[in-house]
Amino acid sequence: MYRTNAWNILGEEETARMEAFAAAYRDFLDKGKTERECVTESVRLAKAKGFTDMMTLIAQGGGLKPGDRVYRDWMGKSILLFVIGSGDITAGMNILGAHIDSPRVDVKQNPVYEDEGFGYLDTHYYGGIKKYQWVTQPMALHGVWVKKDGTKVEVAVGEDADDPVFCFSDLLIHLSQDQMSQPANKVIDGEALNLIIGHRPTTGEEKDAVKTGLLNLLKDKYGIEEEDFLSAELEIVPAGKCRELGFDRSMLLGYGHDDRVCAYPSMAAVLDYEGTPERTLCAVLTDKEEIGSVGATGMNSLYFENTVAELIAALGVNDPLALRRALQNSLMLSSDVSAGFDPNFAGVFERKNAAFLGKGVCFNKYTGRGGKSGASDANPEFIAQLRRILDDAGVAWQTSEIGKVDAGGGGTIAFTCAKYGMNVIDCGVPVLSMHAPYEIVSKADLWQEYRCYCEFLKAAK
Repeated sequence: MYRTNAWNILGEEETARMEAFAAAYRDFLDKGKTERECVTESVRLAKAKGFTDMMTLIAQGGGLKPGDRVYRDWMGKSILLFVIGSGDITAGMNILGAHIDSPRVDVKQNPVYEDEGFGYLDTHYYGGIKKYQWVTQPMALHGVWVKKDGTKVEVAVGEDADDPVFCFSDLLIHLSQDQMSQPANKVIDGEALNLIIGHRPTTGEEKDAVKTGLLNLLKDKYGIEEEDFLSAELEIVPAGKCRELGFDRSMLLGYGHDDRVCAYPSMAAVLDYEGTPERTLCAVLTDKEEIGSVGATGMNSLYFENTVAELIAALGVNDPLALRRALQNSLMLSSDVSAGFDPNFAGVFERKNAAFLGKGVCFNKYTGRGGKSGASDANPEFIAQLRRILDDAGVAWQTSEIGKVDAGGGGTIAFTCAKYGMNVIDCGVPVLSMHAPYEIVSKADLWQEYRCYCEFLKAAK
């Protein structure tokens, strides 16, 4: 079937809006290298648009009414935003759900050590990565130490032009005969991802002089002790900003497109909604998707369900079945990326059902592996409604699978929300080099994605 080239339907005015949106997204991506930073920036943007803290409002004895715009910050690592509709909440909501965690390398709890004049941080990678891609790249350190008294000390080193950066070393080519004969998943062992953080010894120290000097620097600058690493959450991410890619500046090269390229448009579509909708609108930006949506801040926890229950109570609805009805009658776009067709690796794709950069937002009816294992398979009735909405609005869209049936696969948060009985489908943009330190997306797809989310919020029911 013919796929519309999203570039060809852009007029001059809309192109300018696309570029402005891409610039705003780049800024969000640069400020949100971690899920905590994404939530902080999302709260700032929400407040600027008139959203208020829902739980503070409830604690003060306030209720909710149609037109109210509220958010909930969950543990500083997930966030939900709502625009309260005029209709019965039990008729369901229109939900956009994305994740704000990205593949990275985490610092272990007891990480600081010295070996032959180098100071290191010991690490444990997070999510599915090709470990060999992360060596010899400039890295930044982002995160937080929490002291025993509860004081939080935030850190972000490696992003400013005058900041130092950090690095994982690799074996020189001259001595890598054995290494180069290994399969790709063995070229770099997980325990070899030791981050170089220093080399200068402290004068007068005979043992661990480099480590001592580094700990002294951390104490002087941040007021932390070595034991504070026990209650820290420190993430190692590629240093530097998202950049425009190509002579024509048509693409964006950056860290964390998966899945912030869906999270930002999802949030923006809710923040930009004007007036009072009939159905309550929701954007949920969640944590832990890359490791199975587990934990207290992942979509498999009950924080989403509990927040909707709080919202229903604040609306004054006392029906014990209201929560179940509201969730089962909701419609959701699980806003997550898909694999973009790459001509350099065409063999793993099935062209008729692949997603192409520049062809607009894409829908994955199902994800999973092999025989759809672990997938949420969307209902055709829901897909038909989405076809009508997007075609009527002139949004460029396409359908896709992640690759050939037996080539591999992956999952999203769709199955987690489908357990409530709601209609849900994966909807995002195609990405090249997914899960690499630097991923590639098309500006045209980003813009069509935002338009898609806006139209879904307005028209789906």
